Amino acid sequence: MTIPNALTLFRLCLIPLIVVLIQDRSFHLAFAVFLVAGLTDAVDGFIARRFKMQSEVGAYLDALADKSLIAASFIALFATGALPYWLVVLVIFRDLMIVGAVAIAWLLENPIPIEPLLISKCNTAAQIGAVAFTLAAGSFLVPTPGTHQIVHLVVALLTVVSVGAYFVKWFRHMAG
Repeated sequence: MTIPNALTLFRLCLIPLIVVLIQDRSFHLAFAVFLVAGLTDAVDGFIARRFKMQSEVGAYLDALADKSLIAASFIALFATGALPYWLVVLVIFRDLMIVGAVAIAWLLENPIPIEPLLISKCNTAAQIGAVAFTLAAGSFLVPTPGTHQIVHLVVALLTVVSVGAYFVKWFRHMAG
């Protein structure tokens, strides 16, 4: 158990708390805990790279924590009416498509290396930013006419481009 992996597990443990706080409409506390989760993500990555504590388990745990945090937050925010249904479906569908493609490659004994693409990193950042923005807007009651729609469209666009890029990579890998 490395420090980065322990931080990632801690981040995973924060997810149920964030969901409960969102459901209780305690957006200010959910925002604070979400920021702590984001901070642990940055710190665990820094420590892993700086002190050469990177591991395959850590890479999988980090991806699991990121995707779980995003999916749970999106679903909880939808349940409170803070995010539109179509965006939640799109975000979760993308992740299911990628996991499905990786599983198919593995089942066909042609495993594909798990390497995040730059567009995927931008997509994840936009999704996390959308959650943080939505929690902050609910927390501080900041009037944001039209801003929510712009944030949603940016996340949707990056989500679609990201899944497209992964499928191009997957098809090339499976053909080669």
